[in-house]
Amino acid sequence: MKQLPIIASVVREDQLPKLEKSNVKTVILMTGNILNIKGIIEQLHRAEKTVYVHIEMVEGIGRDAAAIEYLGRVLHADGIVSTKSNMIHAAHQIKLQTIQRVFAIDTGAFETAVKMINSSKPGKVELMPGLMPRVIRDMKQKIRQPLIVGGLIKSLDEIETALQSGADYVSIGDECFW
Repeated sequence: MKQLPIIASVVREDQLPKLEKSNVKTVILMTGNILNIKGIIEQLHRAEKTVYVHIEMVEGIGRDAAAIEYLGRVLHADGIVSTKSNMIHAAHQIKLQTIQRVFAIDTGAFETAVKMINSSKPGKVELMPGLMPRVIRDMKQKIRQPLIVGGLIKSLDEIETALQSGADYVSIGDECFW
C-alpha cells in the first residue's frame, strides 16, 4: 500500500506501542492525563513523532494560557489541537504549532468555523466529520491552511475520497491505517 498522509489520533494508551513502530510521523494525542502526559510525549519523541496534544481531551490540563505555556515549555509538546480560538492564540504566543478543530454540522456551523479560522489563523485546520466530500472541497476553497479531515472514517475508500476532495491529511484512530 502506498504511504498515505495519515495523522494518528491516539485515543487509548494501549495504542502507543503500535504507533511507535508505525511510519506515521504526526500524532494527535487524545489520551493520558496531567500525571503521565510528559512520559507519553517523551516516548513519542524518542520514536521521532511530532506530538499535538488535544487540550480538551487530555485529563487535568486547564483551558487557559498557563496550560498552553506548560504544555510547550515544560512538557515539550510540539503543538496543540483545540476547538477554542483563545487557545490557538495562546499557543501562537509561545510559538507552538496549532490545529484548530471545527465541526461542520450545518451551514451556520460551517460559516462560523470559517470566520473563526480566519480570525485565529491556526497552522492547520481539522474538519469533522471527515465523510463529506462537498464540504471538504468548500472548506479547502475558503481557507489557506492545510486541511485535515477526521471522524467517522473507517475504510481506505473513505480516506481516498477525502484526499481526492481536497484534504491534505486524514486523522484516524484505527491502527490498521498507521
